[in-house]
Amino acid sequence: QVQLVESGGGLVQPGGSLRLSCAASGSIVSINSMGWYRQAPGKQRELVAGITSGGRTKYADSVKGRFTISRDNAKNTVYLQMNSLKPEDTAVYYCDADILRVGALVFLQYWGQGTQVTVSS
Repeated sequence: QVQLVESGGGLVQPGGSLRLSCAASGSIVSINSMGWYRQAPGKQRELVAGITSGGRTKYADSVKGRFTISRDNAKNTVYLQMNSLKPEDTAVYYCDADILRVGALVFLQYWGQGTQVTVSS
């Protein structure tokens, strides 16, 4: 019943900006940490940014100073503001969240379907 839906991906030129959104919905009791991962062709999925329920953040070294993660707990939504985009940022971006759903005894990690971000001129 729980799902994460990403939006905001697309094609952007180098140096441009893009904002990704991920909204969680369903029979949710609570959400702990949320984050963004990305996977480029031929590479493993890597953590881009994470944020705790209290607002503490962490970033991959490759995106520090360019990306900003934030969340709106009232809307069960996490955002990723991406500035100064580079071609190497091209990847499928996935939202993840640790969620306690109705009827569950523990928090489980859920994943969105992914959204394509392409940085090219």
